[in-house]
Formats: sequence, structure tokens, C-alpha cells
Amino acid sequence: MEDIRSPISLDAPRFMDRFRLFIRARHLAYKTEKTYCYWVISFIRFHGKKNPTEMAKREVENYLQYLSTQRNVAPNTQKTALNALIFLYHKFLKIELGELNFTYAQKPRQLPTVMTHEEALLVISKLQSKTKLIATLMYGSGLRVSEAVRLRIQDVDIPSQCLWIRESKGMKSRRTLLPHSAVNRLKNQIVFVRAQHIRDREEGYGSVYLPYALNRKYPNASFETGWQYLFPASEYSVDPRSDTTRRHHIGERTIQRSVRSAIKESGIFKKASCHTFRHSFATRLLENGTDLRNIQELLGHSDISTTQIYTHVVGTHQRGIKSPADLPN
Repeated sequence: MEDIRSPISLDAPRFMDRFRLFIRARHLAYKTEKTYCYWVISFIRFHGKKNPTEMAKREVENYLQYLSTQRNVAPNTQKTALNALIFLYHKFLKIELGELNFTYAQKPRQLPTVMTHEEALLVISKLQSKTKLIATLMYGSGLRVSEAVRLRIQDVDIPSQCLWIRESKGMKSRRTLLPHSAVNRLKNQIVFVRAQHIRDREEGYGSVYLPYALNRKYPNASFETGWQYLFPASEYSVDPRSDTTRRHHIGERTIQRSVRSAIKESGIFKKASCHTFRHSFATRLLENGTDLRNIQELLGHSDISTTQIYTHVVGTHQRGIKSPADLPN
């Protein structure tokens, strides 16, 4: 269960443990916690394991300068490190850094890799069972792999032909497309999960993890069918947050390994991964004339500039743009 936080004592004395507890108290995503902690630890090590309380603006500037001029990181990577350190000092330590002076990374932004429609379908055809269905949703609904494996039965709205993505990146929720080609397989998957859930309850299990305080507010909800994961793990595991034996969702790494193998088997030599399905989803929509704002909403991007990167991926001829020399007299 790679996406479950390890428990930390509330009176933990270590600096990083207290920082993690502070992040969790603000209900930030676990990936955000891991990212922020990675950059804070890197910052601490860069300065000879000096305590952050003994450092301030100058040390932050020196570290960000190092990332830009010596590590040659991408602009987004430096920005992520900056966000982590701003959170550390402004939110956690309550220390204002003021205006920072450092060299911003200038490494050009890489265009996302996309697969053609034929390539995407070929890769999906190489997959089996629920992994195949998950890949179909990543491509047909624009899901991140983390969003796909965390889907619950109640997130599938077949009558409205949509999927609900709840508390995703940035703790935002959104609604996206449900591909018609996946409906029958989704119905079969729901029937399977319901039957498995009945067996789990007969064996004395059947509860599922509920986010934050929902389990305390609705103590019986964790046993309800609607809250069960759409893609449950094949075996029980012990939840380290509560020591409860329950069935978690299938792991992201399992899907990533299967997709990687399918891409290799398909003879595709692009630098592709699970996330390539999401890029390909956005590219297909743009090719078909979907408004950029609608694509932004379906992907859950906070900033339209993030979505605009796909306009550089789609060729001008694919967007119906013609050379002036080819216009009629």
C-alpha cells in the first residue's frame, strides 16, 4: 500500500515528523507530503544538515540558485522546491522570507509525449482484465493513474455518462467523460466488486478506508457498497493508520508495470507511460475541436496555461490552420 501514510506519534520530537504532522493537519495530499518532505530534506542536506530554524532567506536563495545553476533542473522542478520551502517557512515555522533573489531555471519546457489513437488502442489491447479497463479510463476519461485506482463504485455515473474524480491533485474534485465503450465492462466490474464485498463481509471484513473524519461521522459508511473501491486489491492488508485488516485498492505500481510491458510489446519507442494516456486524451479532444476551457475542466487544471501546452503538441494542420499561400484566390 504505497499510498498510505505511516503513522506518526503526536508528540514526535524529530523535526521532519513534526513537519509531516503539520502537513497532515492541513489535509494535503500524500503525494504533496512526500514531495515537500523530499525538497526540505534536500535543502537541509545541502546546508550540512543544519536545522531550518537556524537558516532563513540567504540559505533558501543559495539553495534555489544551486538548483538552477549547478543541478540545471527544469523550471517546474525549481518551482516545486520553492513552493516546499515557502510552505516550510511561511506556514510551518511562521518565518517570512521576504522577496527572494535567485536565478530562475531557464531550461526549456518539454512537450508531453502523446500516442496516436491507434497506438493507444494497441497498448490497451495488450493488457488484461481490470488493468485493461483502467487503461481505457486513463485514455478515455483523462485520468491520472492515481485517480483511476482510487475510483469508488459511487463515482461511476452511467446514466449521466460521467465519472466523478474526488479530492484529486490539489484536493479538487471534478467530473469527466465516461467512454461509452467502457460501460459494459464497468457494469461487470461493479457486479464483481459487489459479490466480493458480500464474501468479505461474511468473513468478518468488508470495511474500506474513508477519507478524514467521514469514518467517525458515518461509522457504517465504510461497509456500504457505494464506498467500495472499483478496483480492489486481490488480498487483504493491514491499514497502518488504524491496524484494521481491509481490502485496499489495486496499487499504482502494478498498473504502471503492466502498461510499461504493454508499450514495449506494442513496439512503441516513445517515452510513454500511464500518464501518456492522459496527454493523449487531451490531444484527441483538441484535435476534434474541443474548446480549451472544456479540456481544462475535464483535466482538472487550475491554470489554463497548463492546458495550453497541448496546442503545441497538436500540429497546425490537425487544427485546421492553413498556409496563406494555400487560400483560394
